[in-house]
Amino acid sequence: MELRNLLKDEVLYLVDKVLKDMDDICKCEKCKLDIAAIALNNLKPKYVVTEKGYVFSKADSLKPQFSTDIITEITKAIEVVRDNPRHK
Repeated sequence: MELRNLLKDEVLYLVDKVLKDMDDICKCEKCKLDIAAIALNNLKPKYVVTEKGYVFSKADSLKPQFSTDIITEITKAIEVVRDNPRHK
């Protein structure tokens, strides 16, 4: 097992899910990664090293508030990227 921030996988998954329902935002890989990076920088990381830590943290991710917090930060990040895309 390696050092992992469990939020990274969850944020990347939810960025795709949230963007799927939006028409007024670029969905290129660069913009999606910018959105994920901004959201991750505003969320408390969830690092794990052991398999046991992974299981406990994954159980936490099933709580509704966990997804709500992530989606809130993704939504804020989408606004930032929409207003300031790094490409034309």
